[in-house]
Amino acid sequence: MRRPMLEGGRFIIECESRLFPESLKHVRKPPKRLFIVGNPHALESGLAVIGARHATPYGKGCAARFSRKASERGVVIVSGGARGCDAEAHRAAVESRSKTVVFLGGGCDRLYPAEHRALFQDVIDSGGAVVSEHEWGTEPRPYMFRERNRLIAGLAKAVLIVEAGMPSGTFSTADEALESGKPVFVVPGAITSAYSRGSNRLLYDGAIPIIDDETFEDQMTAVFGSLQDERGPAGDGVSVSNCGEVVQALLAEPLSSEELCARFASHGTPDRVRGWIMGETVKAEARGLIARQPDGRWASVVSR
Repeated sequence: MRRPMLEGGRFIIECESRLFPESLKHVRKPPKRLFIVGNPHALESGLAVIGARHATPYGKGCAARFSRKASERGVVIVSGGARGCDAEAHRAAVESRSKTVVFLGGGCDRLYPAEHRALFQDVIDSGGAVVSEHEWGTEPRPYMFRERNRLIAGLAKAVLIVEAGMPSGTFSTADEALESGKPVFVVPGAITSAYSRGSNRLLYDGAIPIIDDETFEDQMTAVFGSLQDERGPAGDGVSVSNCGEVVQALLAEPLSSEELCARFASHGTPDRVRGWIMGETVKAEARGLIARQPDGRWASVVSR
C-alpha cells in the first residue's frame, strides 16, 4: 500500500544556499542539506516548545497556551511533531494562523507518527514547513530523534519545556540549547506528579521558571525584543480561576475522585460529597476545564 505523502512545495536546501538557516550552520554536526515540504522561509529563529509524549492535560494545555501567545505575536514555533506536547504546540500555532516548523526524525515521506499527517499538512497549509536532514524516503530510527533535537534547539532562540518526566528525551534538546548559550524555560509542575519530575529537576539545576503569563511575556520580550502585537482584551473563554472549588483544587495537582471526596469531606455526608464531586467533575469536563489522566486522576486543563 502506497503511503500518502504531504502536499506542497518540496525543496532541498544545501548548506551553502542563502535559504539555509545561519543558526543551523553552527550546531553540532551541521547538516549538509535540508529536505523541506512547505515554506522554506518559515525556518526562522523561533521558540522551541517541547514536552512529554505521554502528556497530561496540564502539559498539553501549557503547550497550547504558550505556543499560542508566542505565535500570535509573530514568533515561529519549532518542535518535533511528536504525540503529546509537541503536537499541541504545532496545533496552537496553526490555529493562530502562524508559521510553525516540524523537524522529523526520519525522512519527510516517512511521517512519524503517521497519524499526524493531517496536522503536518495543516502546518504546511498555514505557511509552515516539515523538515528533515534525511533523504525523502528514510525510515525513522530511534537514534534519529535524539539527533534531530539538536536541529530544534539550533533553529530556536530559546527552548520552552512544558512537561517532562524522568527520564525524558526533552533533556537532550535542553542540553543542546544550553551548550550553545540559549535560555531554557520550564513550566513547573506539582512535586507529587511523576509527569513533572524532569521539569522540576531542570528548574533545580537552573532553568528559568515560567510561572504565569506575565513571566512568559517578560522572557519573550527579553529574547525576541518588542513583539508584533500588543496584548488584546480578554477573550470570551472561561477562566479556570472562576469555575468552582473542584477545579480550583485541581489547579494545584491532579487528584482522584476519592482524593477529591477526602478534600471536601467537610461539605456533608460521604454520599452527599461523592454525588457533588461527581456532578462537578462531569460539568467541568464537559466545559473543557478538566480531563482524566492516564492513571485515572482528574487534572485541570489550562484555559486559553
